[in-house]
Amino acid sequence: MLSIKRRIIKFLIILLGSVFTLSLLLVLIGPLLISTQSISGTSSAQEVARADSQFVAIPSAGNPDLLIHYLQSPPQTEGAGDSEPPWVLLHGFTFNSFTWNPLIEALSADRAVLAYDQLPYGLSAKPLQWQGDNPYSKEAALAHLWAFLDAKGIEQAVLVGNSSGATLAMEAALMAPERVSALVLINPWVYVQRPTLPEWLTRLPQMQRISLWLARQLGTTHWLLELSYHDPQLIDDERRSLSTLHTEIQDWDLAWGALLARSLSSPVTVSAQLAQITQPTQVIIGAEDRVVSPDDSLRVAAELPNAQAVVLPGCGHVPQEECPQAVLEAMLLTDF
Repeated sequence: MLSIKRRIIKFLIILLGSVFTLSLLLVLIGPLLISTQSISGTSSAQEVARADSQFVAIPSAGNPDLLIHYLQSPPQTEGAGDSEPPWVLLHGFTFNSFTWNPLIEALSADRAVLAYDQLPYGLSAKPLQWQGDNPYSKEAALAHLWAFLDAKGIEQAVLVGNSSGATLAMEAALMAPERVSALVLINPWVYVQRPTLPEWLTRLPQMQRISLWLARQLGTTHWLLELSYHDPQLIDDERRSLSTLHTEIQDWDLAWGALLARSLSSPVTVSAQLAQITQPTQVIIGAEDRVVSPDDSLRVAAELPNAQAVVLPGCGHVPQEECPQAVLEAMLLTDF
């Protein structure tokens, strides 16, 4: 009887060891089966550009200039500054400058309006090799913002950001307050928790492949767009097409994968510095936001020293698309 029990125990140990080994091999080898051959189209950004698209090259230290795609109203190419600081519109994660289409013309009644694609979204550059600093870091995103403003001759602007674009706007206000006259934060991404991994882990080939797989899921589907609306039935075919315009550009998926790999080791820390952001600020909140809790956005407004909050009923995470008239009315209430 004792011998039988020992055999059973030995068998179970071997079985558990085999399961563990197979699981470990799956974790280590499975991601390596994800192809790094780009699934992208072969077009250039200029070939895919829409009638209102414009481009400007900005410097990148030690690397080729970066081509930035943007929209502007009025559509002059230089000297965007008027008597009032222009609105500069910053889109959120996976979105692009076309998210602001419903607002751009209406906002340009008394000042210039510009919206650009942050790297590597939309039709802006998608670098895969570089010298020095990673072009997908928070520091690089700020450098690109300043370079874009410099290229357009803008000394000071009102930064309007949605979601992670609002985070970028706040970081910019902290870094160079003299260049940011005011802020409009639409459902700002501040307190939302996401996984943050050590940088060495994100550099492993397995994590690089997982980031690439995730980038392809995010970039070729509309699930995040639909999640960002309170009523997804309001998303028309044109909006869906614009949200995936990047998929026609060569190597977009490899660039998105590089961005996601970098972001996994970059925590959002701006919440610790809200008291230092003293610019006049309006926080616009979609009451039905399913991505950023409206309570979190209200908390941001309460912790900023010079902010007011406007809650928009029946609107989700991207009210500039879903409820543009309500957003326009809220923005024009300001005296920025």
